[in-house]
Amino acid sequence: MAPRDQSCGDGGEVDPEGDIEAPLLSSGSSFFQDPAHEDGDGDEEARRRRRRFLLAGRSQSNTTSQVALVGVGVCPIESLDYELIENEVFKQDWRARGRGHILRYVALKWVLCFLVGALTAAAGFVANLGVENVAGAKFVVTSNLMLAGRYGAAFAVFLVSNFALTMLATVLTVYVAPAAAGSGIPEVKAYLNGVDAPDIFSLKTLVVKIVGCIAAVSSSLHVGKAGPLVHTGACLASILGQGGSSKYHLTCKWLRYFKNDRDRRDLVTCGAGAGIAAAFRAPVGGVLFALEAVSSWWRSALLWRAFFTTAMVAVVLRALIDFCKSDKCGLFGKGGLIMFDVTSDYITYHLVDLPPVITLGVLGGVLGSLHNFFLDKVLRLYNFINEKGKRYKLLLAAVVTICTSCCLFGLPWIASCKPCPSDTKEACPSIGRSGNFKKYQCAMNEYNDLASLFFNTNDDTIRNLYSAGTDDEFHISSILVFFFTSYFLGIFSYGLALPSGLFVPVILTGATYGRLVGMLIGSRSTLDHGLFAVLGSAALLGGSMRMTVSVCVVILELTNNLLMLPLVMLVLLISKTVADAFNANIYDLLVKLKGFPYLEGHVEPYMRQLSVSDVVTGPLQAFNGIEKVGHIVHVLRTTGHNGFPVVDEPPFSDSPVLFGLVLRAHLLVLLRKKKFIPNCTASARDASKQFLPHDFAKPGSGKHDRIEEIELSAEQLEMFVDLHPFTNTSPYTVVETMSLAKAHVLFREVGLRHLLVLPKSSKRAPVVGILTRHDFMPEHILGLHPFLFRTRWKKVRFGKSAFTNLLF
Repeated sequence: MAPRDQSCGDGGEVDPEGDIEAPLLSSGSSFFQDPAHEDGDGDEEARRRRRRFLLAGRSQSNTTSQVALVGVGVCPIESLDYELIENEVFKQDWRARGRGHILRYVALKWVLCFLVGALTAAAGFVANLGVENVAGAKFVVTSNLMLAGRYGAAFAVFLVSNFALTMLATVLTVYVAPAAAGSGIPEVKAYLNGVDAPDIFSLKTLVVKIVGCIAAVSSSLHVGKAGPLVHTGACLASILGQGGSSKYHLTCKWLRYFKNDRDRRDLVTCGAGAGIAAAFRAPVGGVLFALEAVSSWWRSALLWRAFFTTAMVAVVLRALIDFCKSDKCGLFGKGGLIMFDVTSDYITYHLVDLPPVITLGVLGGVLGSLHNFFLDKVLRLYNFINEKGKRYKLLLAAVVTICTSCCLFGLPWIASCKPCPSDTKEACPSIGRSGNFKKYQCAMNEYNDLASLFFNTNDDTIRNLYSAGTDDEFHISSILVFFFTSYFLGIFSYGLALPSGLFVPVILTGATYGRLVGMLIGSRSTLDHGLFAVLGSAALLGGSMRMTVSVCVVILELTNNLLMLPLVMLVLLISKTVADAFNANIYDLLVKLKGFPYLEGHVEPYMRQLSVSDVVTGPLQAFNGIEKVGHIVHVLRTTGHNGFPVVDEPPFSDSPVLFGLVLRAHLLVLLRKKKFIPNCTASARDASKQFLPHDFAKPGSGKHDRIEEIELSAEQLEMFVDLHPFTNTSPYTVVETMSLAKAHVLFREVGLRHLLVLPKSSKRAPVVGILTRHDFMPEHILGLHPFLFRTRWKKVRFGKSAFTNLLF
């Protein structure tokens, strides 16, 4: 990515071609240069031959979008360097490291995992405690006014408090950290796939994510904390991995040990798992979520560290909950970290129960796919509105929160009062009305079941739905009203310019749906309604998010009941299978909607019909092993390439030969240090004595040097720089005849940023192109080869994001 404008915008002027990584039309090294630019009276025919080598490639450039929607801001994106750059400076650094360095490196990995787990647990605790106290205070004041018969004042307090909390979260997000909007899971998923963007893991994003999450969830919007906590854990991991925030002078030198994207990727993966563990107190579920939902690469060593991280989350949370038992944590004192226990002492099920469970799974798959369909349409509309500017983002949030408050306050008035259960252990809720509008408050021995669903935090409502037995505690009409309300409010609340998650709203809606099915089936099943609510949550999660193993474990850790395992597994398998027949999972839809160039784990069938030479675009830009400073500056200013082949020519080699690949970031370091040589001769200086290893350390996420910030004199521009010590001499390469499918597998599995394409014939140029992730995007491939639309594989998963369509 060209390091030009690294800030996220609001739909303003963003050059889609400004940071293209794919090869563009440009001049090259002397091997590829126009003869008119060469010095001396060399052989003219040889120069023409070199020019023909250059023009052998395609003339069109890769036009896939180089920007994406990060949070609610339009940002330039770039690929991450998961490949180790094995140049001479790197090798000298590793040779100088002793046993002590290796031990510190390994120990620091575990120390950082401990810190990520402990800090994520603390962030989850603060978020839960903040929601309980803020939302609890609001509900207490509203309830007291209702009990006093001051219904207008109660509605005003409820509406104004929700509006103020929503606006607080939206203003912080829009004006301070646009990257903090949404759940953050699509951004984390894209990062772990190899896509980076400015500010997705910055300190201000972390702070706004936590504060905004507390405000948004407390505002009675149907949003959850799980997604924001995943993003929070990833932010903490990224900040710790880069040694803190240099922008705010919060750095520790002993933490700045992870100088490459590979180690930071592993730490962010652990942070994402810790977020789920903190949200649901489900350490094993957190590990499996990171494995199944967000990570693109996994190995056994990472499994151990991720499990250690989530275990630390569980330990720290337990300590904080024990502290709150002394009534020092506000209104409720439990931190919102409750186990949703099913009331049955011993769960039994028989063959007669299988048809209702299968029905639950099928309907969950249908409802989950519909949820994804409606959410996709709503987010496309929201993107269109948000692109009009910041005021429209605030207006949209205001409209949604006002409508939500009116629904939550007004709908309970259509319900009738019911007698309180005789065996209840808690105070019977009494807000609502009975019969007609002459009686606005239930008697002391009655309660309004719809009010008990609406006037609660999402966590408490889930607990009520899970723990209710087969007694008719909720009327079927109340459950039906609450199901449709929560289903659509969850869809319309997500996508606003504030931190919000989908996990908890889906669990809540699924619990309501499962409870409704249990009530409709009645005595035809031996399962109680609370168990149906649990299975409903699993069914809707499987139908919407398409996760099976992680959701199964999270549900079991939520309910603390292992006896439900076979039924939960059956429901998840059925709901996922049914939903897969209609559309993709919600996070894949969000990644595509935001415009991230995400590399899928599967290979599209049409890729087997093409070779890599069919998608390589050019001509290619390359450098000589010893290159003129002025030419390097010109290329960096006029192109957005991030990797450049280095070609040695006579007299440094018998014939033109590929020496390796040099990165843009390393060239900027060379220009900034100004260690130039006066002549075009190999430098006798030891590069390891002129440069330190940390000079080439990868900066934090979204941080880059800019060529415009480097000032060079006219004399320096005429000097030369030896690129050999800084060139990766062992880049991954493929032959131009390799199938695109095989190249895709190699590119994704290894985690590459650049893949050099070599010619089949030795008589051609030593390198014919570079593949980047944009060359594997369906819009690029099918744009070059539209005939593939008419082949037998025309039913491919192809489509540009709504965001890209709106921009271009």
